[in-house]
Amino acid sequence: MDNTSDRWVFIVNPIAGNKFGSSMVPEIERRIRENRINAEIVLTERPGHATELSRAYAAKGTKYIIAVGGDGTMNEIARPLVNNREVVVGIIPAGTGNDFIQIPGFSDRFDEAEWNIFFRRNVRPLDVGTVNDMIFLNGLGIGFDAEVAAQNYTEEGTVRKGGEDKYVWHIIKTLLFFREKKMVVITDNNHHETDCFINTVSIGRRFAGSFFLTPEAVADDGLLDVCSIKRLNLYHRFRLLLKVPKGTHITDKRVTYFRTSQVDLEFPVKVPFHVDGEMSFSKTFKVGLIPGGLNIIYNPDGDHYFSKQ
Repeated sequence: MDNTSDRWVFIVNPIAGNKFGSSMVPEIERRIRENRINAEIVLTERPGHATELSRAYAAKGTKYIIAVGGDGTMNEIARPLVNNREVVVGIIPAGTGNDFIQIPGFSDRFDEAEWNIFFRRNVRPLDVGTVNDMIFLNGLGIGFDAEVAAQNYTEEGTVRKGGEDKYVWHIIKTLLFFREKKMVVITDNNHHETDCFINTVSIGRRFAGSFFLTPEAVADDGLLDVCSIKRLNLYHRFRLLLKVPKGTHITDKRVTYFRTSQVDLEFPVKVPFHVDGEMSFSKTFKVGLIPGGLNIIYNPDGDHYFSKQ
């Protein structure tokens, strides 16, 4: 099949996955030739560059804009494309955690079957979360998991080296020393104060590689999934978090799990939070949703998080 009428660009983050991203370039070049597509490969040079490239290629009429990297790279590329019905986004995972890739139903590293499925260009609309002036495609995390994510960065803002083992160490260390802060939660039907051990608002389900904090999330249902965990003593922290990899924690009495189209969160002081793994700080969070905000390539044969068709 001749696919040259549609233009593609693969935006590669060369330092993603401890420079695994740059090693993907020869493979992508081979796949471009095999699938006979009209495509370019460009490498990012700095934080925010993927957003600039994405915006520029969309303006030139490029139909398929593909991230090669991790969750942060995908988020950057998506920023100027929300509600652009002419563009289709996709991701080839090359990061460390690669939590987002489970939403469209692919694995952390493509096998031969997944490469073939990717180029069949099956497309679904993906809900997009918003918080303050940012978007998220997988999730927003405040509290314990944000502290864990913060441990993944140096003071200069670069990602520390290491793989899944480093997450385990950061989790154990934060379990011992994290202190909850008061949080006000405001939805259309509710206004209450609680202690924030974890508060996750999501489109996807998986965080930090293997933690299913919002295991019932559906990525195109027009709703955000919220998992809020109250103050815990050390014993209950370990006990509850052992349940998170299987998603069974949501039945615990200390966990509040609900769905909403919007939620406001307020803290007495600035707290760390992560948006698709990228760190920032704020006191207030105005969280919303753009239903079907992105068209994305997905794997209809995989364990995707879209609703059944």
